[in-house]
Amino acid sequence: MARGVNKVILVGNLGKDPEIVNFDNGVKKASFSLATNDSYKNRDGQEVDRTEWHNIVMWRGLADVAEKYLKKGSQIYMEGSIRTRSYEKDGQKRYVTEIECNELTMLGGRQQGDQGGYPSGPGDKTDQYEPPAPNIEDSADDLPF
Repeated sequence: MARGVNKVILVGNLGKDPEIVNFDNGVKKASFSLATNDSYKNRDGQEVDRTEWHNIVMWRGLADVAEKYLKKGSQIYMEGSIRTRSYEKDGQKRYVTEIECNELTMLGGRQQGDQGGYPSGPGDKTDQYEPPAPNIEDSADDLPF
């Protein structure tokens, strides 16, 4: 039986500084919103810009990189997969779609005001993905909706 493919490639800018959560078992999670932009021509032939917002999640080593080097406005290239999870709030079931990042490349060079800039050397581009530990409960109170 053929397997499906769940792969997402995004290039965009962080909409906010990464939120970092350190779990009791030593696992670190970074989450942030990422804006991607494209454009299309409407019926009148005018170009219309469109911004899409994506919820990004990074674990372990990538979360460390996000914590140290990413901030609001940073431009990144990332690869990952779509994950949907559900939770209950006020007795209603809600769903969240996130992009779980497993490869990261920081774009745009050193951000203005940074002292050290992005790292250099073999680990500057990506970190290897390690899947999250099972049964980690996320706080739904941090969700933007």
